[in-house]
Amino acid sequence: MAPSQDHRPSADLPPIHAFARLAAGNRILLSIVPDMSNNAADASALPVDTPLPNAALEREVAGLIVGALNLDIAPDDIDPVAPLFGDGLGLDSIDILEVALVVSKSYGFQLRSDDSNNTRIFQSLRSLCEHIQLNRVT
Repeated sequence: MAPSQDHRPSADLPPIHAFARLAAGNRILLSIVPDMSNNAADASALPVDTPLPNAALEREVAGLIVGALNLDIAPDDIDPVAPLFGDGLGLDSIDILEVALVVSKSYGFQLRSDDSNNTRIFQSLRSLCEHIQLNRVT
């Protein structure tokens, strides 16, 4: 049976390509990128590989954060894309150190205070979970 050339439900949708690859710890990363073959757009603007959001992990990590910091909020009430700092969850640098410690103990890898990616890692619950998915040992 010959594969179909086009599985798009509508001619109005742009063509895309999906790539899956196996990452450390047998986690699957999925990249979905637009078909740039007929487009002059800058290819450097394409998304990088990021893990798919994992709702179970987000709930688990939210519970760790609430427990470690004794927050007066239910883990399910933490918006996964809201900032952890400032107007979002309102954590400060000491809180983040405590979160880093509990995450390190729970998932078997170390979050270092001198990591240049910390702003991105601790941007939100989701970004923290994406980092955990890529690096966890246990």
